[in-house]
Amino acid sequence: MNIPENKILIDIENIRKDFPILSTLVHGKPLVYLDNAATTQKPNAVLNMQNVYYKEQNANIHRGVHHLSETATFEYEKARGKIKNFINAADNKEIIFTAGTTAGINLVAHSFGKTFLKAGDEVIISAMEHHSNIVPWQMICEEQGAHLRIIPMNDEGELLLDEYKKLLTPKTKIVSVVYISNSLGTVNPVKQIVELAHRNGSKVLIDGAQAVAHTKVDVRELDCDFFVFSGHKIFGPTGVGVLYGKASLLEQMKPYQGGGDMILSVTFEKTTFNDLPYKFEAGTPNIAGVIGLGAAIDYINSIGLDAVEEYEQSLLEYGTGLLRAVKGLRLIGTAKAKAGILSFVLENAHPHDIGTILDRQGIAIRTGHHCTQPVMQRFGIPATARASISFYNTKAELDVLVSGIEKVKEIFG
Repeated sequence: MNIPENKILIDIENIRKDFPILSTLVHGKPLVYLDNAATTQKPNAVLNMQNVYYKEQNANIHRGVHHLSETATFEYEKARGKIKNFINAADNKEIIFTAGTTAGINLVAHSFGKTFLKAGDEVIISAMEHHSNIVPWQMICEEQGAHLRIIPMNDEGELLLDEYKKLLTPKTKIVSVVYISNSLGTVNPVKQIVELAHRNGSKVLIDGAQAVAHTKVDVRELDCDFFVFSGHKIFGPTGVGVLYGKASLLEQMKPYQGGGDMILSVTFEKTTFNDLPYKFEAGTPNIAGVIGLGAAIDYINSIGLDAVEEYEQSLLEYGTGLLRAVKGLRLIGTAKAKAGILSFVLENAHPHDIGTILDRQGIAIRTGHHCTQPVMQRFGIPATARASISFYNTKAELDVLVSGIEKVKEIFG
């Protein structure tokens, strides 16, 4: 997909001006930010919206009758509607605000697990999951007496669907898989995974943390039962995320937490829980974060995810070619369907040393196991260096990355 620069559908130069941090100098060098899988940078539109909230609208929501509370409530619920439209949910009540992807998965594991899992049942996850999609399921399986089953993958980092089909049994209550691997970049065939699970009578959760900023998501087309993502992975604030769930399932599940705003009535004898979505939103939420996430959704919509995906794929193709040409470098994660993750190991250099040396040149990448230790074990390595791409990156920055890697090679001989 090698798109000529004059055919790019987004204005990279002006887009970069929207992100003030991209003009930062690091150790006297222009920042080359290639750690987008860990968190994305924030455009002025998001920063300004949060500032407006705190300066002009700051109040608690839902319970106040005064002007500020009503204004804050309106902006908060407006953001819910934006997200509902962004992922094409059927109703606003299917959008639950959380603290992030991890919180969303924990909510489902606990509330779905307490409602539907019993001793001897099975939960299926994949071999490439983030720890946040492993540990909560281990915990609830241990608590309920259920068993965890793992979809294996091949040497390219692709799930083995034939093996997945064999794992599906009448005991399988839920399948929880990542849409795009944060450490390999693999784009999983989630629609097919959902179809196979539903044919078996099983429910499906999709971890969309690495997907929502890079490809269009339509939860009704996917027909997934749950979908989770984090605001900070899509140019929004940290500490806020979204759980989408089919209303029919959410209504059967008990609340994960108790407190204010998730109740209709409370006596010392009995509590009646609130309607969706509020029954899963106990306490004062991250109001500024939700409003900021709404601004981030507006921003990405103004650019268009089709254009973003096309451009990022051209960067991925370019960067893959550059890294393949580096002697002694091995890419980890070479799936045919892949998003903008370039994970690699380099002869004679530990990933942490690579990251430290690149940092001195203004290049920000991620090093380590990326909260996917089973993936590292699968490939027989302790860690990788990972460069991850967003639509505000450029081919010139990938050139700088490779020049930096060559300096690492010089140091380590």
